[in-house]
Amino acid sequence: MISYNDYPEMKPGKKLVKKIYVWIIMLVFGRAFQAASRVDKGAKAEFDAMPKDFMLDFYVMPNGPHMIVGKDEKGRIRYYGWNPAGKKITLYMGIKHLEAGIKMFTFQESSCTATARDRIEVDGDLPVACGVLRIMDLLEVLLLPKIVAKLGVKRYPKWSQMSPLRKWTSRLLVYVRLTTG
Repeated sequence: MISYNDYPEMKPGKKLVKKIYVWIIMLVFGRAFQAASRVDKGAKAEFDAMPKDFMLDFYVMPNGPHMIVGKDEKGRIRYYGWNPAGKKITLYMGIKHLEAGIKMFTFQESSCTATARDRIEVDGDLPVACGVLRIMDLLEVLLLPKIVAKLGVKRYPKWSQMSPLRKWTSRLLVYVRLTTG
């Protein structure tokens, strides 16, 4: 006769490497949000359209890393770190599980495709969430080489949409602000 004690319950691993990778990417994107809001006119326009009390908590469910980005009292975009405690969050955007986060942040799947496949959930103002996704696409274009960025965005911008001069100067300034703060 089979006993349950003969076959103990197996617990899945914690996927520590994947979680660390997603945490690092969210750290880079958080700082890039702050940098792009100061140097790129497209990002500035998107952020100006957002409410004054804008505060985003972009996270991976169930207990994954967080990225808190919002407007400060002067109306500038700031990266507030990873801890949502004590912050008045107006927009929650959650990736439903770590594997979906890995697909998004290894640029195997664009944010638009992830939204269509129900891998991102939003609690808050939907037009603001669409603006956040547009800014994420812009950041992918600015931060990544064209070969990788084409995988991560729905449509890579043509010359008529973003001049090479704008792209390269914004890219350089975002990189500088990313590293210096």
